[in-house]
Amino acid sequence: MTNSTEAQKPQNTKKNKKKGATLDTFYGAKIQNTEQIEEDIQENSPKSYKGNRNSPQTHEEFESEMTKKMEALWEEKWEIMQKKFTHLQNQFDQTVKENQALKQELIKQSQNTKKLEENIKYLTDKVIDLENRGRRENLRIIGLPEKPEINTKLDMVIQDIIKENCPEILEQGGNTATDRAHRTPSTLNPQKTTPRNVIAKFQSYQTKEKILQEARKRQFRYKGMPIRVTQDLASSTLNDRKAWNMIFRKARELGLQPRISYPAKLTIYFQGKVWAFNKIEDFQLFSKKRPELCGKFDTENQRARNT
Repeated sequence: MTNSTEAQKPQNTKKNKKKGATLDTFYGAKIQNTEQIEEDIQENSPKSYKGNRNSPQTHEEFESEMTKKMEALWEEKWEIMQKKFTHLQNQFDQTVKENQALKQELIKQSQNTKKLEENIKYLTDKVIDLENRGRRENLRIIGLPEKPEINTKLDMVIQDIIKENCPEILEQGGNTATDRAHRTPSTLNPQKTTPRNVIAKFQSYQTKEKILQEARKRQFRYKGMPIRVTQDLASSTLNDRKAWNMIFRKARELGLQPRISYPAKLTIYFQGKVWAFNKIEDFQLFSKKRPELCGKFDTENQRARNT
């Protein structure tokens, strides 16, 4: 019976384990051979021996080998990250270029829209001006009673108005004949109590102007009943003139000698000068800068009091 004992060698037992724990990239891509690297780390790690303290691999060598493997692993991950970043950067740059192109297109379309709006306004003003010029021989008579004996003989009624209010035109031999005269609108609205206006087209522009000048000087009448005689204009121009009504009345109370000239311009006489305004905003700004007029033409307050 021999006393020699055989040195027991450590058995290399490999346990079956699940290969689920792997190193992943930031984007979920699986790095190749990470499972094998983990197994190698467990197999090659220094082990302690009961009989012999010398390991088959020194600790420094083990660390060096593992460091190289980890560096290779992270270098691979870094390359993948850089590729992803480059792809995202390219997408971002492309988006910026597209946004710049869209911005330039938007600016171009805005400029085109502005030009179209300017052209539409120019054409609209042109049409209104042509319509007004087509009415240059017309007079509008307001307040003439709505009676059958008047409506059927409007031409004769107009001649009576001229004889009653400005007979000097007839004495001077002026041509007071009219081409036509009619009510507007053509149909009578039974819900309205005021009579419809009368539009009279004269054969002579000069005669029409003389009658209009006389109508601006004094109140016209028909058989003692007060009526108004004004220039016939397009509806849009009439609305622009009506917008001056409140300011016009106040200016007349203050003795500013207001007038509405063609197409819808207000003129006043103030401090020895004639002032003209195309817009209400311009007049409001003018009045606020003059202590004598400041606060006297506040149209918003006047509307509030009227309502």
